[in-house]
Amino acid sequence: MPNATTVRKNQDPRVAHTAEDFVEANGIQLCWDSFGNSAHPALILIMGMGAQMVGWDDEFCTQLALQGFRVIRFDNRDVGRSTWLRDAGVPDVTRAMMRAWMRWPVTAPYVLSDMARDVIGLMDALGIERAHVVGASMGGTIAQVMSIQYPERMLSMTSIMSTTGDPDLPKPHPTATTAVMRPMPSKLEDYVERYVDTYRVLRLGQFPEEEERDRVRAARNHARGVNSAGGARHLVAILASGSRKEALKDVGVPTLVIHGNLDPLVPLAAGLETAQCIPDAEMMIVEGMGHTLPKALWPQLTARIAGVAERAA
Repeated sequence: MPNATTVRKNQDPRVAHTAEDFVEANGIQLCWDSFGNSAHPALILIMGMGAQMVGWDDEFCTQLALQGFRVIRFDNRDVGRSTWLRDAGVPDVTRAMMRAWMRWPVTAPYVLSDMARDVIGLMDALGIERAHVVGASMGGTIAQVMSIQYPERMLSMTSIMSTTGDPDLPKPHPTATTAVMRPMPSKLEDYVERYVDTYRVLRLGQFPEEEERDRVRAARNHARGVNSAGGARHLVAILASGSRKEALKDVGVPTLVIHGNLDPLVPLAAGLETAQCIPDAEMMIVEGMGHTLPKALWPQLTARIAGVAERAA
C-alpha cells in the first residue's frame, strides 16, 4: 500500500486525499487517512459506536479541508481495518444495559478513556501536538474524555449528537434502540438492506435522498470488514464509563455542541446538558436532524465547526 503521506496524483493540495495507512497507537494498530494540506491545523474526526471512519463521507471531509484544516479520520479499535480485539470476547449487552440503568457497575474489556488514549497515540504517531477534535455519538463521548484528561492536546472540541452519560437523561426511543441492537447480517445484500433500514429509523424518515447514499456507505463498510462483536464492546465501553457530567464543568477547551431536535437514539436533552455543563460552550440545535449527518446539512455543520476552531486561534 502506498504510504499515506503520499498524495494521489492530480489533486488540489487544499483537499488532497491520502491513501489509507496504519500506525501503532496505545498498543494496537489504527487505520487512518487524511484530506487537505498537511501543513494546516489538524482536525481529527472520531466516529460512533460500531461505525467506521468512512462514516465521515469523503465529501464532508473535503468541505472541512476547504475550511483550512488537515482532516484526519481513523477507524476506532474493533471496527473497520483497525485492530479487532477478538480475545476480549462478546459481552452480554442486555445485561450490561440493565446494570447501567440500575446504576450498578458495568465491567468491560476497555472503556472510553482507553479509546481516548488511542486518539492521543494516533496524534503522537503522526507528530501532532494539538488538534481540533470532532466526535459523533460515541465519538463525541471520546472527545469529551479527551477534553477532561488531555486538554493540553486539544485546540477545540465539537461534540455531535452525544451525551454526558448522565443516567438521569431521557432514554433512547425503543424503536431506535431495537434498530441499532439488531445483529448485522454477514451477506452483502442483507447487510446493505439492514443498514439502510437502520439509518431510515435514525433519520425518522427525514432526508429520504440519503437512502441511496446509505447503500453506497453500506457496501463500502462491508468491503472494509464488519465486526459486530466490536460494536457490542463499544456499547459496553460507553456503559462502563459512567457519567462525565461533573468533570465537564472544568473543561476549558473551546467547545461546540451539535444536536438534532429529532434524535431518537440520543435525545436532544443530552446535547443540551452537555452544552450546559461545559463553560462557554456553543449550542447548535439542528431542525429536522435525527441521529445521522445528512449531506444537506454539511455546509452549515462544517461552517460552525470552523467557527469554534477560530476561537482557539
